[in-house]
Amino acid sequence: MKPPPRASRRRLLAIGGVIGPVAVVSTWATLGAVVAGYSPTQDAISRLAAVGADTRPVMTAGFVVFGVGVPLYGLALREALPGHAGTAAIVTGLATLGVAAFPLGTPTQDAIHGVWATIGYVSLAAVPLLAAGPLARQGRRGWARWSRVVGIVSAACLAATLLDRSNGAFQRLGLAVVDVSIVCRAIDLLRNRPVAGPEAP
Repeated sequence: MKPPPRASRRRLLAIGGVIGPVAVVSTWATLGAVVAGYSPTQDAISRLAAVGADTRPVMTAGFVVFGVGVPLYGLALREALPGHAGTAAIVTGLATLGVAAFPLGTPTQDAIHGVWATIGYVSLAAVPLLAAGPLARQGRRGWARWSRVVGIVSAACLAATLLDRSNGAFQRLGLAVVDVSIVCRAIDLLRNRPVAGPEAP
């Protein structure tokens, strides 16, 4: 049986929740591992896209793919889930485009970059936290518990980037746990599962 047009549109938009996170995580993981003099545990991901960095074009492309894909996923999430989780996903994607548009390199650009990065971090951690309540009300308690854990871990790791020299490691962990969560939720939407009904992630 052919799915209704709205369901087909939602599934198409949800693809962005797979492509965006996979693109950006694979990009920073690969570049961070091969660039000489760069420490994935201590250096921020944005250093890979800084002005003058050889890796800037590739890392910027990763940011852009994420910045386009995750807002598309956010639109699908808004249709599937009440509340503001979808809006938070849209905000984090747009903030990532801001990060790409203002790379590190000058004091002014660094300041603007920092604002966009902060907005992106906060909104990204908010995605699973905002999804937890609506998921629980839909009877999807496994997903709700998972979302709360992911949101708390992400927020704690991203806060730790301000306090510890291993800020690169905390940044990567804080972003990656939500990125994995987004991919899992996007796949769930792609499978066109019913909105209600108890189900573990």
